[in-house]
Amino acid sequence: MYYLETKDIVKQYAEHLALNGVSIAVPQGSVFGLLGPNGAGKTTLIRIITRIIAPDSGVILVNGRPFSGQDVYRIGYLPEERGLYKKMKVGDQVMYLAQLRGMSRKNAQTELTKWFRQFNITNWYNRKVEELSKGMQQKVQFIATVIHNPELIILDEPFSGFDPLNADIIKNEILRLKNEGKTVLLSTHDMESVEELCDNIALINQSKVVLHGNVFEIRNAYRQHVLRFRLFSDDFEMENESFTVLSKEKKHEYIDVRIQKKVEMENTELIKLILNTYPVISFEEELPTMREVFVSAVTSQSIKDN
Repeated sequence: MYYLETKDIVKQYAEHLALNGVSIAVPQGSVFGLLGPNGAGKTTLIRIITRIIAPDSGVILVNGRPFSGQDVYRIGYLPEERGLYKKMKVGDQVMYLAQLRGMSRKNAQTELTKWFRQFNITNWYNRKVEELSKGMQQKVQFIATVIHNPELIILDEPFSGFDPLNADIIKNEILRLKNEGKTVLLSTHDMESVEELCDNIALINQSKVVLHGNVFEIRNAYRQHVLRFRLFSDDFEMENESFTVLSKEKKHEYIDVRIQKKVEMENTELIKLILNTYPVISFEEELPTMREVFVSAVTSQSIKDN
């Protein structure tokens, strides 16, 4: 079941076509990656989903029905351009934003206390935002994004400004929210995070969707038929017209060998061939990283359009 769908969204600013028939389908209770180079149209699509701007044409569906104004209260949105009031106290700020999202003061205070304890920032309550580091401000704004228990959480570059430790804290929260049944739309340039967090992705380039689907299936579709073997051996000297040795790296008592096979050669055939000649410690097929998929898809689309 899809929680969110956009169908044939078009948005044009004067001579610039920002979105050209963009359709995505976000499964309920999943983390969905919205990817693309700068200027591709990701932020425009997010602003349309959050009703900040309207599309020129196309429709947005929530749970299979047309998106309405009331659905905005079911969304938590963390924009790339952070918007905290520098002179305001942290606790007062989160309380204010929670009440803007329809929470009573009592409920907002209960949730605020819970989240501040969870992030171990209770002692920041009476500090002004301007006294906090960028990373600390990010934590506060993340809390403000989810405090009203939204069904759909939209995060635009949520890891910007975080050190690895705090980035991991936010990643764990995203996964926890997903496990609670929340739907997360994640816009990011951090391809490692996409592999860690996302179930499905859409890649937008030059205002159009050029890739859409399950992360593993997409990586598998872009695979280069490269297998890595670790062997108990001093060297690897096998030659075969069905494969090419890409690299050999000696490491103490074993050697790592990367082999690219021809498409028509089955993995099992190559593995049996190696097993019959060398003592194998381990082997695996290399899938391209999402960064490699991203570069390949964007480059191919740019060449096609030009």
